[in-house]
Amino acid sequence: MSEPHLLFERLSPQIAVITLNRPEKRNVISGEIAQGLRDAIQTVENDPLLRVAILTAKGKVFCAGADLAEVSAGRGHALTTKSGGFAGFVHEPRSKVWIAAVDGLALGGGFELLLAYDLAVVSTEAQLGLPEVKRGLIAAAGGAFRVGRSLPRAIAIELAVTGRAMTAERALHFGLVNTLAEPGQVLNAAIALAEEIAANAPISVDQSLALCKAAPECDEAELWQRNQAAAGVVISSADSKEGMRAFLEKRPPNWQGS
Repeated sequence: MSEPHLLFERLSPQIAVITLNRPEKRNVISGEIAQGLRDAIQTVENDPLLRVAILTAKGKVFCAGADLAEVSAGRGHALTTKSGGFAGFVHEPRSKVWIAAVDGLALGGGFELLLAYDLAVVSTEAQLGLPEVKRGLIAAAGGAFRVGRSLPRAIAIELAVTGRAMTAERALHFGLVNTLAEPGQVLNAAIALAEEIAANAPISVDQSLALCKAAPECDEAELWQRNQAAAGVVISSADSKEGMRAFLEKRPPNWQGS
């Protein structure tokens, strides 16, 4: 029996690791992966203990995009979900932190997955790019506009219209990724980042994440309204009081998520 295309592991009560498991196919997105990623999002969203999710991949290629064999066979629709779009992920609403752990190439749809994540840890040998224009296509899973939001205008246009790949060092320089790690150490670095996040107050993290995500889409007046509402939720929480007590008592806080 063949292994599943997607693996879900609960690394700790707070952290889940999801692994693309088609290394022999360069981890291209199959219908099974799309459905699995959608289900993984729902699992993370519905579990109050889970705080952070990490997506990684087996093999030397993080993800080479869509399974073109499926597309050419007329089954391209299976690579998307109604609410999540491509891979069941790029358009799916998420309220918790997701980290891309990229140890290898992330091209086309693979790069679009990274662009849809909140944080990214990549290997020093990673290559990131949108080669769709070289094949008469467009990065329609959000890549063509998300790269424009994530990079300076000229650099974003360069990637979108030349199809060139970007090195990991250049991606870090322009703030596209959070940190670099040596090949083989990317997942460990992503787990360390996830643990740092999970050590913080859940409500504070959730409200801060929501405000950061809203910033590019809302005007100043709406952001101040959202900011005031978020501050009210955080300050009135039991965890806010616990954080103050723990600071004064010089001990680690005991978060309850309430």
